[in-house]
Amino acid sequence: MGVLSNRIEKDQLKPGDHIYSWRLSYLYAHHGIYVGEGKVIHFTRGGGHEIGTGTVLDRIIFSCAPSPPVGTQCEICGDQSRLDGVISSCIDCFLSGGNLYLFEYGVSPAFYLAKPRGGTCTIATSDPPEDVLHRAFSLLQNGFGGYNLFKNNCEDFAVYCKTGLLVETTISVGRSGQAAAFLAATSAVMSSPLRFLTTSSSGLAAVSYGVYCVNRLVSDIGVRRDVVKLPVERLVDQYDLDDPQAAEDSPTPSCIAAAKND
Repeated sequence: MGVLSNRIEKDQLKPGDHIYSWRLSYLYAHHGIYVGEGKVIHFTRGGGHEIGTGTVLDRIIFSCAPSPPVGTQCEICGDQSRLDGVISSCIDCFLSGGNLYLFEYGVSPAFYLAKPRGGTCTIATSDPPEDVLHRAFSLLQNGFGGYNLFKNNCEDFAVYCKTGLLVETTISVGRSGQAAAFLAATSAVMSSPLRFLTTSSSGLAAVSYGVYCVNRLVSDIGVRRDVVKLPVERLVDQYDLDDPQAAEDSPTPSCIAAAKND
């Protein structure tokens, strides 16, 4: 564990750990909560539930679906490739042939910025394992709203389980460090007025990286001020199971509004 890699072995896992595994040649990581006895609870959008863009976004979403190593059939999970929502899988199906990594909580701002990729750590602190497991099992039974690549994805689910934090605004990304890093990189390259302060390639790179770091930092769930801690019971109570649109929306806005009014 360190700045360069968060890779761990299976025998090092503890119930309540937030774990992840890289997909699509390190383009995207799939996240979940290890709950013990070789099982992982995670949020997925499997085959047949893609957004239908015909782009790499569909490949990223489908990569979240659990699958056993190539050429094998899992006797524990069966075929979960078309399941949608919060599910429980064995650790091997969750990894889908990839390596195992541990998401870190309570890191310093300097350590956070030293990580070149988003979605590997946060400045926010984790709650005790019993709270993490309670949230994970509750959401396994009741769901976590509709999957959204930028506002309500597998990392958002795992971060909520670990911290109980939800974003109260609807105009920004969710809790996902991966989504925040992507948007920070886009902002650094395309929209920073500071790029006009230098004409050299090295100067432009330095300015762009500085903007990228600042945007990543202010988007971290441990730094943001547009978050609120919401008990999982309150989150579950706000789901309107009779509303067809509930399956498409993130759970955040209505739940937080209700929580703030109580």
